[in-house]
Amino acid sequence: MIERILPADVAAEVAYGEHTPESGDEMYPQEKALVAKAVPKRQREFTTVRILARRALRSLGQPPVPLLPNRRGAPQWPEGIVGSMTHCDGYRAAVVAKSAATAALGIDAEPNAPLPEGVLETITLPSERTRIASLTARHPEVSWDRLIFSAKESVFKVWYPLTGLELDFSEAEIDMDPAERTFHARLLVPGPVVGGQRLDAFSGRWIAAHGLVATAIHMKYETSSVIH
Repeated sequence: MIERILPADVAAEVAYGEHTPESGDEMYPQEKALVAKAVPKRQREFTTVRILARRALRSLGQPPVPLLPNRRGAPQWPEGIVGSMTHCDGYRAAVVAKSAATAALGIDAEPNAPLPEGVLETITLPSERTRIASLTARHPEVSWDRLIFSAKESVFKVWYPLTGLELDFSEAEIDMDPAERTFHARLLVPGPVVGGQRLDAFSGRWIAAHGLVATAIHMKYETSSVIH
């Protein structure tokens, strides 16, 4: 699913439902140690996205390596690679690209269902809640609150590797385009400098399918913008 909203030069690997490891899908001891005391669900998620990520790396000619999280939990990619991972119930995905042309990647997938009670007010701005109400009235088949949450997760996954800084949910304002299936994230704090240009926004694409919603941001160096 996520591959449908990313360009062809991004390698994507996905899995639906419970993933069955194949030959060559072994985990590294360093990775196993990180989740040795985790609950089984967390172990399966951690394992599957790394297996998928190594398959994606292999398609770019990269040798398999341990994919360990940094202090914020973001995966540390091999030199010359940018990437992103996501997982939710019934879906796992990993995407990678060569950093010579791609400045950043961010993906997120969520169930196409309303956010738990009380979460919407925490992760959205008043202007976003107004848009959500309007979009829900016109297109009730999409859980727009969950989709905006997903977009903010993708924004953070692009933001953090570029800045090394945290980004609060209130520091990016999302505007969804239901017709084009794109979104625009206006940064409400000074943005990162990419290719000598300070960015004040990110743009991306979204999809709703298979009972899920997903978002993706793909930023190219030469334009500092999203390639659709």
